[in-house]
Amino acid sequence: MTKKMVFVDTSRCTGCKACSVACKCWNELPAEKTKLITSYQSHGDFTPTTWTYMTFTEKYEDGKVNWLTRKAQCFHCAEPWCLKACPQKAIYQTETGFVEIDRNKCVGCGYCTTNCPYGVPKVDPDLKKSVKCYGCINRVESNLLPSCVHTCGPEALSFGDRDKMMVKAETRLAEIQKTNPKAQLYGKDEMGGTTFCYLLMDKPEAYGLPVNPKMPLSLFLWKDVIQPVGKLVMGAAAAAVLVGVGSNLLRGNYRGSVHENEEGGGH
Repeated sequence: MTKKMVFVDTSRCTGCKACSVACKCWNELPAEKTKLITSYQSHGDFTPTTWTYMTFTEKYEDGKVNWLTRKAQCFHCAEPWCLKACPQKAIYQTETGFVEIDRNKCVGCGYCTTNCPYGVPKVDPDLKKSVKCYGCINRVESNLLPSCVHTCGPEALSFGDRDKMMVKAETRLAEIQKTNPKAQLYGKDEMGGTTFCYLLMDKPEAYGLPVNPKMPLSLFLWKDVIQPVGKLVMGAAAAAVLVGVGSNLLRGNYRGSVHENEEGGGH
């Protein structure tokens, strides 16, 4: 299968939260007690049983109130730091570009959450496993739309091959920029290109999104410097041990043969 993409057009989003409800229904996730965070927003973060939710930001500009709404979920990055950080290799990518968690391998260490620039994966305290949006890969592989896309009434969510969706996103962006020059795409290049790509009506920071997220220095040092060097050192140490054992064995065999020769000469 080719790489897929969900185009999130925030200019069409009405904040109805149907996508969040669809996610709960399809994945049989229990409801949670919520409270008003700000404006119409009732979730402030992901939880083990909430994998997608709506963010609402009121922006006062030129004497008007502009509503900035965004569907939040795993971005399914092309260069996922969660995958790089996972010590159990429990996180992997599908051919379609979705980032998945193998619960059989996951030990719930939480490194994926710590190193995700969007704070997406959450460790379920009961399962002791990390959980997040998995892109409805079971539906996608059956030629069905992800549940959130399928239920979106205002057609703010579109799904298809990445190349075609990117053309659609670029075309829509050019149209929106005629009246809103601040509009831009987010996810085209960020994190190597994300499976969920957004048309934003304002700068990323206005939506609470990181601008040009950079890999944490700690993750880079651990995975790209310390671990490779450690493996080399361990390899060298193991080689030294083997050489030492081999040398001792050879010396033992040599001494044994000399001893046998001496005993033979004595007869």
